Amino acid sequence: MKFEFKFPDIGEGIHEGVITKWLVEEGSEIKEGDSVAEVETDKVTTEIPSPRTGTVLKLLAKKGDTINVGQVFVTIETEDASEEAVSNGAPEVVEEETAGVVGEVIASSEVIPSSTEGFEKKTEAISAEKVLATPVARALAKDLGVDINKIKGTGPNGRVMKEDIYNASRKETDKEPEEKAKLTDKAVSAILHTAPGERVERVPLTRIRKTISEKMTQSRFTIPHTTAMDEVDISKLYDLRKRYKDSLKDEDVNLTYMPFVIKAAISALKELPEFNASLDMENDELILKKYYDIGIAADTDRGLMVPVIREADRLSIVQLAKAVEDISTRAKNNTIELAELKGSTFTITNYGSIGGYFGIPIINYPESGVLGLGRVTKKPIVRDDEIVIAHVLPLSLSYDHRIIDGASGARFLNKVKELLSEPELLLLKS
Repeated sequence: MKFEFKFPDIGEGIHEGVITKWLVEEGSEIKEGDSVAEVETDKVTTEIPSPRTGTVLKLLAKKGDTINVGQVFVTIETEDASEEAVSNGAPEVVEEETAGVVGEVIASSEVIPSSTEGFEKKTEAISAEKVLATPVARALAKDLGVDINKIKGTGPNGRVMKEDIYNASRKETDKEPEEKAKLTDKAVSAILHTAPGERVERVPLTRIRKTISEKMTQSRFTIPHTTAMDEVDISKLYDLRKRYKDSLKDEDVNLTYMPFVIKAAISALKELPEFNASLDMENDELILKKYYDIGIAADTDRGLMVPVIREADRLSIVQLAKAVEDISTRAKNNTIELAELKGSTFTITNYGSIGGYFGIPIINYPESGVLGLGRVTKKPIVRDDEIVIAHVLPLSLSYDHRIIDGASGARFLNKVKELLSEPELLLLKS
């Protein structure tokens, strides 16, 4: 019998993906657990395994197509006569504020149709009462000042997606006449004295790049950023690292400056807990987090990712060095787990690894702060009234000015500087 394979809910708030590669063809035999397609989500690229054994009847999407959770994208001929009934009777998986999903049994405050027959009418009836949307989407709509109940959702069962909210926001704020607006491709070509397509290339955004764009926009236009910058003499830390770096290589440990920075940052977070927090505007509360899950920004071929080191305060310098190497490598190789890319309480980004000195890092929403590291440079400084050559590390701290004042920003950097300039003190206090 025919089994309709729907794009599964793979968790972590993933609602859709883009097919980057089909791993089967129509007519090919497939076993349960074999991968049918490679799909790029807004966080990682992953392979989707078949839940049944049989023959691939039809591929219902093309490479490059976007598919939503619950959408049928493959049909499989199976030997089990009960498959068709199971497939056709399974409800769509919709993540809602009160929805709970266990296997394929769904509890929800809304009436969810078991098939697409009469879909439009039912969706309208539901949306008149309360639109389907995730808590994240509702928060985004509130931040952008958009009435989510007036938005027609494009997701499964009419669910309002983040893209729908951004589109509605742009329409509401764009009060300018369209005629004033735009240079067409033809007009641009005339200005450049060239034919269309000769001097430009249009590259479709990947799902990950679109997500990065949305997250950066959300952070920058939700959180009033301010950035404090300073430099720290890490000459003693440079000598300490140099002394142990080679010996630790034998233990397969790559000893960088990052583990020491993580330790110093956590000490500052414990003294200034507002930096390890997030703001709940809906309830007028500051959420102070008593755990330290540190995000480490990683530059990958697919874009910026922020894998997380859980309970980093409980790890030694050597353990942190191993953890940093592990998550960074797996992020770059696209073998990182989805759960490892969310839930950080504070983020550190090292643009100095590719040559940057000072920068203005953007906060990883909804966190309240991010610490940026520049390139370690040898330069002259004044120490004990003498000019000496020192190893200097630039620091940039961006923080949420709604909940953190400038004085606290300076105190945070002073604490980090104190511990990095005296590594023995750092090890004694951590």
